Amino acid sequence: MDHLKETTLTSKEIYKGRIIDLYLEEVELPNGHTSTREIVRHPGAVAVVAITPENKLLMVEQYRKPLGRTIVEIPAGKLEKGEEPITTARRELEEETGYTSTKLKPLISFYTSPGFADELVHLFIAENLEKLSEAAELDEDEFVEVLEVTLEEAQEMIQNRRIYDAKTAYAVQYLLLKEAQAK
Repeated sequence: MDHLKETTLTSKEIYKGRIIDLYLEEVELPNGHTSTREIVRHPGAVAVVAITPENKLLMVEQYRKPLGRTIVEIPAGKLEKGEEPITTARRELEEETGYTSTKLKPLISFYTSPGFADELVHLFIAENLEKLSEAAELDEDEFVEVLEVTLEEAQEMIQNRRIYDAKTAYAVQYLLLKEAQAK
Protein backbone atom coordinates (compact mmCIF):
# COMPACT_ATOMS: atom_id res chain seq x y z
CA MET A 1 0.00 0.00 0.00
CA ASP A 2 2.66 2.49 -1.06
CA HIS A 3 -0.01 5.05 -1.91
CA LEU A 4 -0.61 5.44 1.86
CA LYS A 5 3.07 5.85 2.81
CA GLU A 6 4.34 8.91 4.67
CA THR A 7 7.88 9.98 3.74
CA THR A 8 10.11 11.37 6.51
CA LEU A 9 11.52 14.78 5.59
CA THR A 10 13.23 15.62 8.89
CA SER A 11 13.74 13.79 12.17
CA LYS A 12 14.82 15.45 15.41
CA GLU A 13 15.56 13.60 18.64
CA ILE A 14 13.75 15.43 21.45
CA TYR A 15 14.56 13.10 24.33
CA LYS A 16 16.82 10.07 24.81
CA GLY A 17 15.88 8.04 27.85
CA ARG A 18 16.63 4.77 29.59
CA ILE A 19 13.46 3.13 28.22
CA ILE A 20 12.21 5.32 25.37
CA ASP A 21 13.43 7.92 22.90
CA LEU A 22 11.15 10.64 21.55
CA TYR A 23 11.43 12.03 18.02
CA LEU A 24 9.68 14.85 16.23
CA GLU A 25 9.41 14.08 12.52
CA GLU A 26 8.15 16.16 9.63
CA VAL A 27 6.55 13.92 7.02
CA GLU A 28 5.20 14.28 3.54
CA LEU A 29 1.68 12.89 3.35
CA PRO A 30 0.33 10.85 0.43
CA ASN A 31 -1.47 13.98 -0.87
CA GLY A 32 1.80 15.97 -0.96
CA HIS A 33 1.07 18.08 2.15
CA THR A 34 3.30 17.93 5.23
CA SER A 35 2.55 17.13 8.85
CA THR A 36 4.37 16.55 12.12
CA ARG A 37 4.57 13.23 13.95
CA GLU A 38 5.63 12.67 17.57
CA ILE A 39 7.16 9.20 17.67
CA VAL A 40 8.19 7.13 20.67
CA ARG A 41 10.97 4.64 19.87
CA HIS A 42 11.11 1.61 22.16
CA PRO A 43 13.46 -1.41 22.00
CA GLY A 44 10.56 -3.87 22.30
CA ALA A 45 9.36 -6.04 25.14
CA VAL A 46 8.20 -9.51 26.08
CA ALA A 47 5.29 -10.77 28.14
CA VAL A 48 4.82 -14.27 29.52
CA VAL A 49 1.64 -16.27 30.04
CA ALA A 50 2.91 -18.57 32.81
CA ILE A 51 0.70 -21.52 33.77
CA THR A 52 1.39 -23.47 36.95
CA PRO A 53 0.92 -27.26 37.25
CA GLU A 54 -2.33 -26.43 39.13
CA ASN A 55 -3.51 -24.58 35.99
CA LYS A 56 -3.20 -21.13 37.57
CA LEU A 57 -1.71 -18.04 35.97
CA LEU A 58 1.32 -16.41 37.52
CA MET A 59 0.73 -12.68 37.71
CA VAL A 60 2.49 -9.77 39.34
CA GLU A 61 0.96 -6.79 41.05
CA GLN A 62 2.99 -3.62 40.87
CA TYR A 63 2.64 0.11 41.17
CA ARG A 64 2.50 1.92 37.82
CA LYS A 65 3.42 5.58 38.28
CA PRO A 66 1.73 6.85 35.07
CA LEU A 67 -1.55 5.38 36.39
CA GLY A 68 -0.97 6.37 40.02
CA ARG A 69 -1.98 2.90 41.23
CA THR A 70 -1.17 -0.79 41.25
CA ILE A 71 -2.39 -3.16 38.57
CA VAL A 72 -2.09 -6.91 38.06
CA GLU A 73 -0.13 -7.99 35.00
CA ILE A 74 1.51 -10.99 33.43
CA PRO A 75 5.31 -10.99 33.85
CA ALA A 76 6.91 -8.71 31.27
CA GLY A 77 9.95 -6.63 30.53
CA LYS A 78 12.01 -4.67 28.05
CA LEU A 79 14.37 -6.26 25.56
CA GLU A 80 18.01 -5.47 26.19
CA LYS A 81 20.10 -4.39 23.20
CA GLY A 82 20.90 -7.41 21.03
CA GLU A 83 18.92 -9.80 23.23
CA GLU A 84 16.64 -12.43 21.70
CA PRO A 85 13.03 -12.20 22.90
CA ILE A 86 13.04 -15.77 24.30
CA THR A 87 16.06 -14.88 26.45
CA THR A 88 14.26 -11.81 27.78
CA ALA A 89 11.11 -13.87 28.41
CA ARG A 90 13.00 -16.44 30.48
CA ARG A 91 14.84 -13.72 32.45
CA GLU A 92 11.67 -11.75 33.21
CA LEU A 93 9.77 -14.89 34.24
CA GLU A 94 12.57 -15.86 36.63
CA GLU A 95 13.13 -12.35 38.03
CA GLU A 96 9.50 -11.44 38.54
CA THR A 97 8.03 -14.78 39.66
CA GLY A 98 10.85 -16.99 40.95
CA TYR A 99 9.91 -19.69 38.41
CA THR A 100 11.55 -20.98 35.26
CA SER A 101 10.04 -22.99 32.42
CA THR A 102 11.16 -26.07 30.54
CA LYS A 103 8.52 -25.32 27.90
CA LEU A 104 8.67 -21.68 26.80
CA LYS A 105 7.33 -20.93 23.34
CA PRO A 106 6.30 -17.85 21.35
CA LEU A 107 2.59 -17.19 20.79
CA ILE A 108 2.36 -13.92 18.86
CA SER A 109 3.85 -10.44 18.62
CA PHE A 110 1.88 -7.18 18.51
CA TYR A 111 2.36 -3.42 18.54
CA THR A 112 1.02 -1.69 21.63
CA SER A 113 0.23 1.80 20.28
CA PRO A 114 1.16 2.10 16.59
CA GLY A 115 -0.30 5.60 16.32
CA PHE A 116 2.70 7.06 18.16
CA ALA A 117 5.04 4.25 19.27
CA ASP A 118 7.00 1.40 17.68
CA GLU A 119 6.97 -0.86 20.77
CA LEU A 120 6.57 -4.49 19.70
CA VAL A 121 5.60 -6.97 22.45
CA HIS A 122 6.47 -10.64 21.98
CA LEU A 123 4.01 -12.83 23.89
CA PHE A 124 5.22 -16.22 25.13
CA ILE A 125 3.54 -19.11 26.92
CA ALA A 126 5.42 -20.87 29.71
CA GLU A 127 4.39 -24.32 30.85
CA ASN A 128 6.15 -27.01 32.90
CA LEU A 129 7.05 -24.37 35.46
CA GLU A 130 9.66 -25.13 38.08
CA LYS A 131 10.28 -23.07 41.22
CA LEU A 132 13.84 -21.77 41.31
CA SER A 133 15.90 -22.89 44.29
CA GLU A 134 17.17 -19.33 44.62
CA ALA A 135 15.04 -16.46 43.35
CA ALA A 136 16.53 -14.22 40.67
CA GLU A 137 17.03 -10.57 41.54
CA LEU A 138 14.49 -7.97 40.47
CA ASP A 139 15.73 -4.71 38.96
CA GLU A 140 16.71 -2.33 41.78
CA ASP A 141 13.74 -0.05 41.05
CA GLU A 142 11.20 -2.86 40.65
CA PHE A 143 8.85 -4.08 43.37
CA VAL A 144 6.25 -6.76 42.67
CA GLU A 145 3.95 -9.13 44.49
CA VAL A 146 3.48 -12.52 42.82
CA LEU A 147 -0.06 -13.87 42.53
CA GLU A 148 -1.43 -17.20 41.33
CA VAL A 149 -4.92 -16.80 39.89
CA THR A 150 -7.41 -18.97 38.10
CA LEU A 151 -8.67 -17.98 34.68
CA GLU A 152 -12.01 -17.10 36.26
CA GLU A 153 -10.29 -14.85 38.82
CA ALA A 154 -8.38 -13.17 35.99
CA GLN A 155 -11.68 -12.46 34.22
CA GLU A 156 -13.02 -10.89 37.43
CA MET A 157 -9.84 -8.79 37.70
CA ILE A 158 -10.47 -7.45 34.21
CA GLN A 159 -14.06 -6.59 35.17
CA ASN A 160 -13.02 -4.78 38.35
CA ARG A 161 -10.02 -3.13 36.65
CA ARG A 162 -7.26 -4.76 38.67
CA ILE A 163 -6.07 -6.10 35.30
CA TYR A 164 -6.11 -2.97 33.20
CA ASP A 165 -3.41 -3.31 30.57
CA ALA A 166 -3.74 -4.60 27.03
CA LYS A 167 -1.06 -7.31 27.09
CA THR A 168 -2.58 -9.01 30.14
CA ALA A 169 -6.17 -8.70 28.92
CA TYR A 170 -5.00 -10.08 25.56
CA ALA A 171 -3.36 -13.06 27.31
CA VAL A 172 -6.51 -13.81 29.33
CA GLN A 173 -8.65 -13.62 26.19
CA TYR A 174 -6.22 -15.96 24.40
CA LEU A 175 -6.57 -18.54 27.19
CA LEU A 176 -10.36 -18.23 27.20
CA LEU A 177 -10.45 -18.81 23.45
CA LYS A 178 -8.09 -21.77 23.77
CA GLU A 179 -10.31 -23.22 26.53
CA ALA A 180 -13.47 -22.73 24.44
CA GLN A 181 -11.89 -24.41 21.42
CA ALA A 182 -10.91 -27.42 23.55
CA LYS A 183 -14.55 -28.04 24.52
